[in-house]
Amino acid sequence: MPITAPLVSSTPPTEIVGLDAVALSRAIRQRELRCTEVLEAYLSQIDRLNPQVNAIVAQQPRDALWALAAERDAQLDAGRWLGPLHGFPQAPKDIMPAAGMVTTKGSPLFAGQISTADAVVFERMRAGGAVFVGRTNTPEFGLGGHTYNTVYGTTRNAFDPSLTAGGSSGGAGCAVALHMLPVADGSDMMGSLRTPAAFNNVYGLRTSFGCVPHGPTEEVFFQQFSVAGPMARNIPDLALLLSVQAGFDPRLPLTRRLDDPAHVSPPLERDFRGTRVGWLGDLGGHLAMEPGLLDVCTRALAHFETIGCRVEAVTPAFDFERMWRAWIDLRSFTVAGNNATLYRDLTQRALLKAEAVWEIERGLALSGPDVFRAAVDRSAWYQVLRQLFETYDYLVLPGAQVFPFDAALDWPHSVDGRSMDTYHRWMEVVVPATLAGLPALSAPAGFGPAGQPMGIQIMGPTQSDWSVLQLGHAYDQAGGMARVSSPLLG
Repeated sequence: MPITAPLVSSTPPTEIVGLDAVALSRAIRQRELRCTEVLEAYLSQIDRLNPQVNAIVAQQPRDALWALAAERDAQLDAGRWLGPLHGFPQAPKDIMPAAGMVTTKGSPLFAGQISTADAVVFERMRAGGAVFVGRTNTPEFGLGGHTYNTVYGTTRNAFDPSLTAGGSSGGAGCAVALHMLPVADGSDMMGSLRTPAAFNNVYGLRTSFGCVPHGPTEEVFFQQFSVAGPMARNIPDLALLLSVQAGFDPRLPLTRRLDDPAHVSPPLERDFRGTRVGWLGDLGGHLAMEPGLLDVCTRALAHFETIGCRVEAVTPAFDFERMWRAWIDLRSFTVAGNNATLYRDLTQRALLKAEAVWEIERGLALSGPDVFRAAVDRSAWYQVLRQLFETYDYLVLPGAQVFPFDAALDWPHSVDGRSMDTYHRWMEVVVPATLAGLPALSAPAGFGPAGQPMGIQIMGPTQSDWSVLQLGHAYDQAGGMARVSSPLLG
């Protein structure tokens, strides 16, 4: 006989989904909330709001979910707690494999494909007690900062469903903002955690390279741009998920051995008086910015001053077109390496979106010396930032170059009258951190003239992930922008 939802819940579902993830985890562990209650509350929230935004796709059969939630309760009854995510409804991003679930990567080529193994982060989340209720939507192969595909359709903004949720972790960002998930995983190559966090008024951490395993993949040494990381509505919740995700895995030799944040992490609270923050703005006019966006971000800088930081405008001494060329060459080289087999099959090529074909063709046209030159330019950019961090403790940039745009568009073809020469040029502001392999936290900054969410990026030196979270936590306490809720929540 199948296990069904509980007939009576002692706590109203709206109160359960309103809990911060840290409080929810504590309540489950202390058996103040049953895992079946928690599942019931989140499924009710998904049923209520997901039809408006299409953030969670490939939802799992409800009977199987109730059975798994009941198993989580039985484990607690027996004194067995699996970790901070015990009983947490989660929806792994549909870009890496999740065992027993459809993994489409947003492509019709993989529609209906069932994975037989978990990506490392999903393996850790599952082992930590998470209940996978579905997948979060992503653009095809994660390409582009707008979540739409021909398999599941478009994911819409948590604050205004007529607008984009960003991408490629658009489903995750929207689901967290609307309390359909307590926290969510994402991945980031070119702002895929940061753009949707900025567009949905939540936090997203692009972890430093090697902090969180991303894979396993066919190639484990060269791939250094795509990283996995957490999304949440506040920093303690972000740290909770990171504590499950982070750490060395022998299948990915460039991951780092870390002190386990679940046991020996330093506190998030810290005194920031005298901390030096460098404001990079639009890189001295290099970046096109939608009118009004810089105003939102510069107003948010006052929150750093409130906690005692000294904020100073600075423009790195570097040729930013050189940085951009290095980035798109290394990106295209990587995308082509991962997907050239699909391109060479004419039947499969016909099902690839134009942006994927463009990336693959660029990558295939690069020579060995081209790639080496790009790697040298990348290294030069890293050294410029390393030297800049001798003066500044942190660097801050806008979270995006445009406010959330019409969800019916493919991508912004111009910004403030400047034509974008590639499908991702409008996201150039996220490249500085990615190219250097540095941690970057997307934090809510405020709202544009039409009420559109926007964020800032807080970037730290190499391997300073926890320090970046500490500054983000102090910034959040001072500003409180993340506590502004979507009107869809009622």
